[in-house]
Amino acid sequence: MVTDPISDLLVRLRNGFRRQHEVVTMPASKLKREVLRVLQAEGFIHGVEGAEEEGHPVLKVRLRYVGEGQPMITGMERVSKPGRRVYVGNKNIPRVRNGIGMAILSTSKGIMTDQASRKAGLGGEVLCSIW
Repeated sequence: MVTDPISDLLVRLRNGFRRQHEVVTMPASKLKREVLRVLQAEGFIHGVEGAEEEGHPVLKVRLRYVGEGQPMITGMERVSKPGRRVYVGNKNIPRVRNGIGMAILSTSKGIMTDQASRKAGLGGEVLCSIW
């Protein structure tokens, strides 16, 4: 059993990029699917598809590379953790690497990027930062 599914997601993506895998498989959840949807919309990964392995639902993530095996995602950081949740108002949403990266937030309107959250005027829990 995984106690922190977002950290598990980030570690699996990081390991997949380091080993230059084309596809990374992980246990499925609605939260992971939504975070991956945001990453796909922002162009950090190619796509996500649901599958089933040994009777359990899994997500297969197609990783994206630029140039000669250079990963699209160069860094990831988990901000809000199970032991220390980080909530921000709409005026205190962090900028990641001066706008080069993005923060993913869980808001009352769903999972969205820092930019979309600012535009909607919503704050929420800062899940992670990606650049």
